[in-house]
Amino acid sequence: MDASSPTPFSTLIRTASHEQHTEAENSTFMSDMLGGKLGVDAYARYTEQLWFVYRALEGAAERLAGDPVAGPFVRRAELLRVESLERDLTHLHNGDHWRTDLKPLPATAAYAARVTEVARDWPGGYVAHHYTRYLGDLSGGQIIRSTAEKTWGFERKGDGVRFYVFADIGNPAAFKREYRELLDALPVDDVEKQRVVEECKRAFALNTGVFRDLGRHFGSASRDSLSA
Repeated sequence: MDASSPTPFSTLIRTASHEQHTEAENSTFMSDMLGGKLGVDAYARYTEQLWFVYRALEGAAERLAGDPVAGPFVRRAELLRVESLERDLTHLHNGDHWRTDLKPLPATAAYAARVTEVARDWPGGYVAHHYTRYLGDLSGGQIIRSTAEKTWGFERKGDGVRFYVFADIGNPAAFKREYRELLDALPVDDVEKQRVVEECKRAFALNTGVFRDLGRHFGSASRDSLSA
């Protein structure tokens, strides 16, 4: 690494987006859901929103697989989540009827639209969204899985929580280390890296917006709205 970039990019992107990441993690909706204040219907509604976002992410994966910037992050076998989300939603809704008229919340629609936009025109921006979603759900998402299993009685790592089960990643710690190495080797200059960092912050903000919409829908406390 050259002298102008002494800090590994994986460290830079994590520390620069820490505030936005923390805000998303501490949203009222997520705190209420993990704290047992909301029912399984809130968990199902959240899972629905994930489906829209991941469809946007993975809808572009094949086209970007050969891209020098985004391509190395397209790890189909280990990461693809849409099929697992659909299996979870079928379980949560007791059948496939959820597909008929499911609509995203406004913030979810905006989030998915932004993912689609950068996937079309900006590989570095796609990497920012890829990082915030996949590494977040591979890491902190395991807390949601564990809570869902304990609170609503889902079979351990079975349908209902299958989205959080990365069955083809045998060693999550090693996988995340490899992912960070890919970030450190991102073949772009420092100006572009800063743009990626800013998009990462935007991704977390979009995610927080989804939590706010969900909080309003389920009547969570007003802390998020007051701090917006």
